[in-house]
Amino acid sequence: MPILEGRGVTRYFGGLAAVSDVDFQVEQGEVLGLIGPNGAGKTTLFNLISAALSPRSGSITFRGKEITDLKPYQICRMGLARTFQTVKIFGNMSVLDNVLLGAFFGGEGRIASADAAEAAASALEFVGLAEAAAIPARDLTLANQKRLEVARALATRPELLLLDEMMEGLNPTEVNRAMGLVKMIQDKGITVVMIEHVMKAIMSVCGRIMVLHHGAKIAEGTPQEVSTNRTVIEVYFGERADASDS
Repeated sequence: MPILEGRGVTRYFGGLAAVSDVDFQVEQGEVLGLIGPNGAGKTTLFNLISAALSPRSGSITFRGKEITDLKPYQICRMGLARTFQTVKIFGNMSVLDNVLLGAFFGGEGRIASADAAEAAASALEFVGLAEAAAIPARDLTLANQKRLEVARALATRPELLLLDEMMEGLNPTEVNRAMGLVKMIQDKGITVVMIEHVMKAIMSVCGRIMVLHHGAKIAEGTPQEVSTNRTVIEVYFGERADASDS
């Protein structure tokens, strides 16, 4: 049974279908890439999965349980966490306190302060920010602010993590480090779905890729299958699929 599954997921904004009748499934332990041009519906799909938005129609199940009508905190406490396309940190709070919020938010019922502190410290150590725990989050570089968001999500103890453009705005060295972190998260036993425009990362880290265009799924398969798909080449890479034939 897939850990996450969607059937006919649809969401409109006015008369525009941001996500249109999308079926998807995520297998336990995989890293699934979600790609497509800007405005393809990728982040909207993440918002639907995490309950930031409600679908107009369709269903989403996590670990075999319907989550379509649940609240974000309920989904988080089931084991599904996310980061955001635009970094959402509490800049005036310390790095550690940002992650503590995740630990408390993801806890079932009451969580002891000592347990939350342990989860937060472990998450910061995992992403390489332990030495920055006491500084204000606003003082971190962009790359480390993105790592902080990952740490906060990991402190909720997820089974599945949604990463929304974790590598946007990073230099090549930072991208390589971020790719390594994704692989470490997978090695930890956490399933990952990642939206990303850095194709090097998508092709290297993901075992499978799903492509959206105008809210609809147009392709799905291994990196090799997707990168040679004629439709994907035309609509995503902005090239004619038959260019090599002319």
